[in-house]
Amino acid sequence: MIYITGDTHGEFGRIEAFCRRFGTCREDVMVILGDAGINFSGGIRDMRKKEFLEALPITVFAIHGNHERRPQAIEGYQEKVWRGGVVYQEEEYPSLLFAKDGEVFDLDGKQAIVMGGAYSIDKMVRLMYGYGWWPDEQPSEEVKRYVERRLDGLGWKVDVVLSHTVPLKYEPMEVFMAGVDQSKVDKSTEEWLDGIEDRLDYGKWYCGHYHTEKRIDKLEIMFENFGVVGD
Repeated sequence: MIYITGDTHGEFGRIEAFCRRFGTCREDVMVILGDAGINFSGGIRDMRKKEFLEALPITVFAIHGNHERRPQAIEGYQEKVWRGGVVYQEEEYPSLLFAKDGEVFDLDGKQAIVMGGAYSIDKMVRLMYGYGWWPDEQPSEEVKRYVERRLDGLGWKVDVVLSHTVPLKYEPMEVFMAGVDQSKVDKSTEEWLDGIEDRLDYGKWYCGHYHTEKRIDKLEIMFENFGVVGD
């Protein structure tokens, strides 16, 4: 089965409980829609997270969020083809896979394209206190063009979209943080995704980022809930 959930931010107790409840196995996949928090702290703290997840009877397939480093920037990650698309993987943790943006994966017969990244409204706080922040948190122009070329090759039709943030038109404004001046928030990724969504013929779009659970038309924002891809 291909399961899916929202941001975990380095806390995986609910995934452990899910595996226990449903009797999962290594062939099952858990998609995390960004901000998995697996590559955030660095050093032994990240290693312990990875060891915990690697011991679970499931394969983790993580989209890039904005509270973690891109794996291609971390020594030890290698590219691997998995279910038709490129992922990043460390030899020590073969069941922890990180999707490359723009890649298309066969998720049990459904074509799924990945578009990760978002802007961090807590950027200044993280910099001030020495927490992790990385300037490549949003997709670059090169990444965007790569995604668009892949969609050209698919005739702008896919079964599933997996992104971290949402197309601009679907922003859940009711959960915006009080006191944050939205006019100063960089929404270039959401604006780009808006243009993608306008053109794309898709069956279902999943995203995280906003720490809420909401369905709008064919799009679903996920957080602590679980689903099955395509349902």
